[in-house]
Order: sequence, then C-alpha cells, then structure tokens
Amino acid sequence: MVAYLCLSILKLIIGYVSDSEALKADGLNNTTDIIASIAVLIGLKLSRKPADKNHKYGHWKSETIASLVASFIMMAVGIQVLFSTIISFAGGGKESPDIMAGYVGIFSFVVMYIVYRYNKKLAIKINSQALMAAAKDNISDAWVSIGTAIGIFGSQLHMPWIDTFTALIVGFLICKTAWDIFREASHDLSDDFDEKQIEVYKKTIQSIHEVQQIKEIKGRNYGNNVVVDIVILVQPNLSLEEAHDITTLVENALKEKDGVYDVHVHVEPNCKQSY
Repeated sequence: MVAYLCLSILKLIIGYVSDSEALKADGLNNTTDIIASIAVLIGLKLSRKPADKNHKYGHWKSETIASLVASFIMMAVGIQVLFSTIISFAGGGKESPDIMAGYVGIFSFVVMYIVYRYNKKLAIKINSQALMAAAKDNISDAWVSIGTAIGIFGSQLHMPWIDTFTALIVGFLICKTAWDIFREASHDLSDDFDEKQIEVYKKTIQSIHEVQQIKEIKGRNYGNNVVVDIVILVQPNLSLEEAHDITTLVENALKEKDGVYDVHVHVEPNCKQSY
C-alpha cells in the first residue's frame, strides 16, 4: 500500500507537469491498487473473526465481499480514464510529453517488481490466496509501467499520439482487472466451484476401499477455505460405529491430502432395489 501510494502521487504529479496522459492513467491505475489492497486488508481482518449467532459459518466471505466492492471502484476509475483519454485524443494538437515521464515509468517498473517478489514470497509462506492474487496484480502493474515508459519514449519520435494511445490501453487494463476481480468474487459468493477440483476430491475418496460409491459431492469456498459436502454409499450391514469410522477416514484424507478445511459426510446404505 505504501509503495502504491508513493508511486501514484509521483506519477500523477509528474504526469500533469510533463503533460503525459499515459503516466496520469498509470497513476490512477495505482490508486485503484491502493483501494484493492485496503479491501484485502479489511477482508482478511474481518475474516479472522470467530463465528457468532448471526454468522454460524464464520466471517470468511468478508474478504470476497471486500474484493467485490473494490472491483466496482476500480471499474469506475477505469471508465473515467477511458473517457478522459478519448476526449484528449479527439482534441488533437497535443505535444509530446517531457521525457522525464518515461524515466518515472521505468522507476515504477523496478519498484513494482520488487514488491511483486516480496508479496509472492510472503503469500507462499503463509498460504494466502488473497496475497498471491495481490502479487499477480503487482507484476501486472509492473508491465503496465514499462509499457507506459515505452509509449512515452515512443512519443518523442514526433508522434505524440502514442502517449495518448498508451493511456487508452492502460484504461482498458484497469477495466479488465476490475472485471476479473468481480467475476471471481461473484462466483465465490454464488458458491461456484471448480469442477476439476471436485474430480481431485473424488479420486481421494475412491482410494478408500470402504467407500463403495460416491452418490453426491459438492464444494464451496469461504474465503481461502474450502468446505466439501459428500454423500457416500457403504455396505448396508455396517454398524453405526463402523460407518462413523469410514466418515472419519474420508474427512482426514481430504484434509490431509487435498487441504480441505471442513468436510461434511453423509452415509447411506448401498441397497440395490429390485422391482
């Protein structure tokens, strides 16, 4: 957040002084990243709250809700960048920006790459999907900054329109990032789940020979945690204790092998009905 704040202030000031549409757009891009970082911070903080009488499953989805709100703000900023850039492009008669703006873009690339390496290392250490997503956003911003610098340097070749065109690309990238965050957050909130991961869970369960058949399996995300609901078929003549032991095997296998946070197993007898 500190890195984004410093870079956004630097880019916006130099962007206005040097009259670079691309650098101003990149500066606004970094302001949206500040918002996204705040959303991750608030979401992580709220998600740590324990379950209460109104939230029996805990507050894990707070992080996802915060990301959803951030996506709306980012989209609004992206549309504003596109709107102002199109107006500037239509106005014409713009001179090439000061070359100092290009050096700021290169400096920003170096800083964002360092931040990316730091966040990626920390995300792996604490196993945080939110922080890993932030790290991916960091490297994306680093490439945007280097693209901004190329556009500014290119505009020095008596082609000032390249700077404005680069700003247009940055605006589209902001909108695309906002859409990606919105899509992922909305999928999690509507209990959408990766079918490929379901197949992985099925293989783990099928490796337990006491389970004769998987009747139903569903998964959902609560923040960084995965909860799985399963209905399995077992021998009909098993005692209640034996059936319970099988559910424990299934729960432990999914938690230890696949990192599932919580598993709900329902057991039914495998009775073939004849008509």
